[in-house]
Amino acid sequence: MRRNTRLLALGVLSTVLLAGCGSDDSASKSSSSSATTAAETPLTVAADKVASMSSIKVDDKNPKAPKLTLTKTPFQVNKTTKNVVTAGTGAEVKATDIAYVSYVAVNGTNGKELLSTYDTNDVAVLMNDKTQFPGFVTALKGTKVGTVMDIAIPPAEGFGATGSQQLGVTAKDTLVFRMTVKGTAAVLDKPEGTTVAPKAGLPTVAVSDGNQSKKPATITMPKNGAKVATAPKTLVSQDLITGKGRKIVEGQTVKVRYTGVIWDTGKAFDSSATQGGAPVDFGLVDGQMIPGFIKGLVGKTVGSRVLLVLPPAEGYGTQGNTQAGIKGTDTLVFVVDILAGL
Repeated sequence: MRRNTRLLALGVLSTVLLAGCGSDDSASKSSSSSATTAAETPLTVAADKVASMSSIKVDDKNPKAPKLTLTKTPFQVNKTTKNVVTAGTGAEVKATDIAYVSYVAVNGTNGKELLSTYDTNDVAVLMNDKTQFPGFVTALKGTKVGTVMDIAIPPAEGFGATGSQQLGVTAKDTLVFRMTVKGTAAVLDKPEGTTVAPKAGLPTVAVSDGNQSKKPATITMPKNGAKVATAPKTLVSQDLITGKGRKIVEGQTVKVRYTGVIWDTGKAFDSSATQGGAPVDFGLVDGQMIPGFIKGLVGKTVGSRVLLVLPPAEGYGTQGNTQAGIKGTDTLVFVVDILAGL
């Protein structure tokens, strides 16, 4: 599904995805000009130097751009500390869930704002991801949707000894957040939702055991007499099951199981089942994924099973993909189970 069969790296740390990384990018780790080195240990401070959460002030008159200020710097803590400003009444965030949050973050040492996500899409925090900030997991576990809270995360429970050169965070800097918990959802094992009646003229699909973990989906092309029917000339994105979860947006990472075949031959060229069966993460980012895969999934909902038919221009183009046995004239067909949006 990627433009190349070799997996593409997701690239350097995106500041919007700070919540999804427990360490900085590899370039920062190896750079001799980094603000910290792996040999440096995260700062701990004496008890009388631990800051009071009352030093955190937030002006939230503009809900899309709240301003967090510190009345005392440096603001330092030795363990993740939170202060609930507004208690939520929604679903509780569980240890294996994805929590969806918005936040503004500042550097506790100097009070400088690092980033704010209140005016963008919600940030997904995968609670059992081992690369996650331990401090985020501590603060979010058991919290209810709708909660607004202030959080202070010490270096040891944030970026650790490496800090983040990109953000200007060192091993001595506590991170301070105003955070709103917008939603929570489990990572699905198989599609959940409303079955959609098959549409005439499109491939039919059969999935063993309801998911694609053990066997690829069986995809059968429509016939015109004894021959395979002519493939559609434009992109098709058809629900087979319509999920009830959150909508997928461009730029998001999706967790999926999938099968891909070539229209004319029915030959499978890729499948999560043949790669161990575990769900696969794909970033719906231009340049990383073939165009039709992005266009076909954006706007769909978590829990859906989607049939995608991609003419060459929406797949690998006129050059095809020789390593995968795809010619420049081949139409591709995918069955994609959307299990989570990250």
